[in-house]
Amino acid sequence: MSTATAEKTTSTGNALALIKKDVVDVVGKKVQEFVARGELHLPPNYSVENAMKSAWLILQNTVDKDKRPVLQVCTKDSIANSLLDMAVQGLNPAKKQGYFIAYGKQLVFQRSYFGTMAVTKRVAGAKDIFAELVYRGDEFEYTIKNGNKYIMKHIQRIENVDPNNIVAAYCTIVFDDDRQFTDVMTWDEIQKAWSKSKMNPDKEGSTHKEFAQEMARKTVINRACKRYLNSSDDGSLLMQHVNREDEVIAEAEVEAEIEENANQELIDVEYEIEDEPPAAEEAKEEQTKEEIAEKPKQEKKQDKPQQGKQQTVFEEGPGF
Repeated sequence: MSTATAEKTTSTGNALALIKKDVVDVVGKKVQEFVARGELHLPPNYSVENAMKSAWLILQNTVDKDKRPVLQVCTKDSIANSLLDMAVQGLNPAKKQGYFIAYGKQLVFQRSYFGTMAVTKRVAGAKDIFAELVYRGDEFEYTIKNGNKYIMKHIQRIENVDPNNIVAAYCTIVFDDDRQFTDVMTWDEIQKAWSKSKMNPDKEGSTHKEFAQEMARKTVINRACKRYLNSSDDGSLLMQHVNREDEVIAEAEVEAEIEENANQELIDVEYEIEDEPPAAEEAKEEQTKEEIAEKPKQEKKQDKPQQGKQQTVFEEGPGF
């Protein structure tokens, strides 16, 4: 290893250690303070320390869309807030309950549908969450009462089960007191939700195309849980972090778009060809006129010596 490479490695290691000290350790202590003051109640089997260790290991290998390490690109504040969102919700990225995503210089913790299910069970006291698909040819009916949907009948034949025959999906959340909350999505709604994904779901061989049934279940579960959580009037610290996810992501996306457009405008200016100012054009035209007027004078001057020379020759000749 060369000296330059060794110095660069040491410098990167020192920078990461500083971020861990200034961000990860501080956030961990902050969460413990919330718990000690009774402002936050974490799941019995949840370890803030273990979750932070898992998150730190994952963050060191997480890159943005340009393949740059997020720990070098994103701001310390956004890294701290993303870790705080994860810990307050009692989630662990090692369990696939969420992901760290960079939007420009902003790092955001985004729940996966596993994470959303875990939070829903914890916050709402849900004892079960399940989703089913409706295929073309199924006998499916539901009724709506006081704004709530209730599945009345769903009879499915095995020959109907085909990813190309999906017409709808529904998710039902069952609570400890046997109450139910059901959400139904048509196939068009599911595809519209997929179209917002940055993973290019229409690409041949994409996860959405290869595993359409499983992805449709995930989509309807995610929407049903979010709808229920967003309807809660719980003002706890946990619910504040749960409900602010969409807002945080939207703000980060806008900031990233503004930054990207600003950079694009700077690039465009470099290639812009400006017209010559009117004064320069007038000066150029005047110069051309002067050159044209001067040309005949120069030609006359050239003619005179030639005539003189011819006269001299004739005068000096022997005569005729």
